[in-house]
Amino acid sequence: MESSRYRTIRKIILTCMILVPFIPFISVLGTGYYYFANSLETSTTAGMKRIVDDHRQMIESFLFERKADLEFIQHAYTFEELSRAQTLLKVFQLLQTKSSAFLDLGIFDESGVHVAYHGPYELKGKIYRHTDWFQNVMAHGFYISDIFLGYRNVPHFIIALTRTENNRKWVIRATIDTFMFNDLVKKIRIGATGEAYILNTAGHLQTERRSGGNLMEPDSEYLPHLTHHEDTRAFIAKDSSNRNFLYVSTWLKNRQWQLVVRQEKADAFKVLRIATYLIVIISLIGGILIIGVAFFLTDRIVRRMQQVDAEKDQLSEQLIRASRLAELGEMSAGFAHEINNPLQIIKNEQTLIEMLMAEIKQKGELKESENLAEIEDSFKQINLQISRCAEITQAILKFGRKTEAKQQDVALNSFISEVIAMVSKKASVNGIALTQLVAHEPLYVHVDPSQLQQVFLNLFNNAIDAVIERHGGSGGAISIESASSDNRSVSIRVRDNGCGISPENLKKIFSPFFSTKPVGKGTGLGLSVCYGIINNMGGSMRVSSDPGRGTTFTLNLPAGGS
Repeated sequence: MESSRYRTIRKIILTCMILVPFIPFISVLGTGYYYFANSLETSTTAGMKRIVDDHRQMIESFLFERKADLEFIQHAYTFEELSRAQTLLKVFQLLQTKSSAFLDLGIFDESGVHVAYHGPYELKGKIYRHTDWFQNVMAHGFYISDIFLGYRNVPHFIIALTRTENNRKWVIRATIDTFMFNDLVKKIRIGATGEAYILNTAGHLQTERRSGGNLMEPDSEYLPHLTHHEDTRAFIAKDSSNRNFLYVSTWLKNRQWQLVVRQEKADAFKVLRIATYLIVIISLIGGILIIGVAFFLTDRIVRRMQQVDAEKDQLSEQLIRASRLAELGEMSAGFAHEINNPLQIIKNEQTLIEMLMAEIKQKGELKESENLAEIEDSFKQINLQISRCAEITQAILKFGRKTEAKQQDVALNSFISEVIAMVSKKASVNGIALTQLVAHEPLYVHVDPSQLQQVFLNLFNNAIDAVIERHGGSGGAISIESASSDNRSVSIRVRDNGCGISPENLKKIFSPFFSTKPVGKGTGLGLSVCYGIINNMGGSMRVSSDPGRGTTFTLNLPAGGS
């Protein structure tokens, strides 16, 4: 029943000690992870958006500068001047000095005839009236094409502008170095899997992809919903291999091109993944520590409860024994009183017999003989033993008598001798030598005699038990020393060569109900009561001990007058 109670208590304490810290621990970790993850995702996405916006501006600036270069040439020269091959070469060389992105340069009349050309292909005289790029530039005045093959059958894109001169339109067109433009876009490198590329509205690649994809090919990872947004947009989606990617896209060239930057989600949020692993490790370590500490503390608490319960049970037993001892003390006083009355009668009868025998001897009715002498010796022995019994009963009555504490001057030397006489028989039976070392001059202490007698008897009995435990029936020694410390106090030392007291027990020796004796042999009240008695009489009590060699109790008592 008792072990079941402790098991229940253990489960309750263990559950509380695990759940109480574990819930806030997990809550703090979870909350911290949630906000950290959100913050990291937000900062990562914002960083990619900044990269995309920066490159959008860079690409648009590149295209705008090339347009501005052509506009400058267009306004600096007339159609006739640019139609001459020598002038066109000079202009192309001028453009090359500003940017190596120009691959060729051509002049077209309003009917789409290629009237002048400088470049690596034979394009002069070609008619472009029905091509998309020519119709667009004639309709809008400025056009940047998608990547196309054209007459040269090589992927390229052009920048074309119109100008009206003498009521006649003409067109200047330049081919941009596709490989340079491709490198301009591809140099965006983010992590191990990040890549950037440009798509047209049909989803065809205008630049190559690092992960695979050629110019003008439909993008294998094209997501139709890429086009359904304004400005810069970030989102997470799966590619054809079912891997999650972080996409960021924005528009170029008046929403005709789309710059796409994407990075594998695991790569983009690698720091978050590392943080997740760390949080999992911290959670495991923290959980193990919490559980380990909970088990450790629970065991200690339960053991302490068991110890307290055991001490409580022992305390109850000691209180019962103390009560019985008190009752025995009262009964012993009654027994001594009852025994004392018959002793007085025996004493009187013995005295009467001695008187009668003396009269008979005077009358000559009894003659001196050996038998008569033995009878007289027997009467003397009876008288002696009656006196000894009377002294013992008087000592018991004196010790057990309940009186109010009344301090008076007591002659210490004779008082100690009386106490030693009370324990000398017990000491001699166990082979213990009792030694009294007192000062030569008379010493007086101002104390309550009965209470001081109780203190000395307790100290002597404890010393006898300690000596017997170490030496058995021989070799034991107990001494009591008294000396005047100063004019106001007297020092008394009770020393034995017993088993001694351990340092940890020495700190608790005066605690109530603490005892080093086996169960049933001590109440643990003696020294605590003695300590209180000495303090109440205005004195002090100390103890020193060397385990295995002996113990010394030192009493300082207030000095009395002579």
